[in-house]
Amino acid sequence: MSRREILQRTLLLGGAAAASALPMAHAQAADETLVLYSGEHRETTEQLVAAFTKASGVKVTVRNGSSSELASQLAEEGANSPADLFWSEQSPNIAALADKGLLAPVDADTLNAVYPSFKAADGTWVAGSARYRAVLYNKKMISDADLPVHILDYADAKWKDKIAFCVKDGFMEQVTALMILEGKDKALAWLKALKDNGRQYPGNGALVKAVEAGEMAFGLTNNYYWDTMAKEQGADTLNTALHLVAKGDSGALVNVTAAGVLKSTKKMELAQKFLAYLVSEEGQSAVVASIAEYPVRPGVTSPFKLLSLSDYGQSKVTPGDIGAATEAFALSREAGLV
Repeated sequence: MSRREILQRTLLLGGAAAASALPMAHAQAADETLVLYSGEHRETTEQLVAAFTKASGVKVTVRNGSSSELASQLAEEGANSPADLFWSEQSPNIAALADKGLLAPVDADTLNAVYPSFKAADGTWVAGSARYRAVLYNKKMISDADLPVHILDYADAKWKDKIAFCVKDGFMEQVTALMILEGKDKALAWLKALKDNGRQYPGNGALVKAVEAGEMAFGLTNNYYWDTMAKEQGADTLNTALHLVAKGDSGALVNVTAAGVLKSTKKMELAQKFLAYLVSEEGQSAVVASIAEYPVRPGVTSPFKLLSLSDYGQSKVTPGDIGAATEAFALSREAGLV
């Protein structure tokens, strides 16, 4: 082999390595644009998209909205949707699209880049970030030691007018976990008791404010609301803290944001590269920089002071087990909560 041939081969190998690190070279993608429907937090979406465009040269047009509304829109648009990708704040919304046959399989390398439980069982979506269910409580109204350690006990009549809840953002996943581990009858009884004894809020943000202000003693929510507030204001200045239920309890649930590629996209390769970037080290660093959620890729660290998920004592139910949470919605309707 001549010296010139050796040099050419070296350059080719170096180029291949660079391509594996970046989703698409700028020269190849200068005129390319992807359309992303995103129900994930706007700031988080903007940070990821900016990082992806900087790394790849690919522009991304984002349509923001609630995950449920965007999922309904995608189902209505079907094969005529202009969207290439969907990033949902909750996994059931994207799982519902998978059930309708609207999602393409995610590339195997992308699925293998995340923790095993953070992807769909059928490979149609991959998690973008994770958070856990917790009990937010007002330290001036109740102590950590006085709070129940099992999620079923939070609907007890002894907590009437003290417990707050919201049926969005993790709640249906929570109900699904209850159904899987405790049975449908217990889950329905829990929902009915929660309706009778608790106070329902329109969103987790309003719930967190109510508990912090002392309007309610405690509430069921996701960790990142409090963890974000703690970073911004200082944990020592807050009236609230997070309480964890028993390890392995059906209430110790980890839930995820989830992203997938629309089967109807005309830019399949490019859309798959966006998902690959989402779960890359660089992409995950961009995601967790703006919100107190967990990276789904091993080796990436959040800038927030978060409890290690290995110490959380996760439920046996994983995000991949949740599916579209169809029965959870049906039970919640039967209980009069939605």
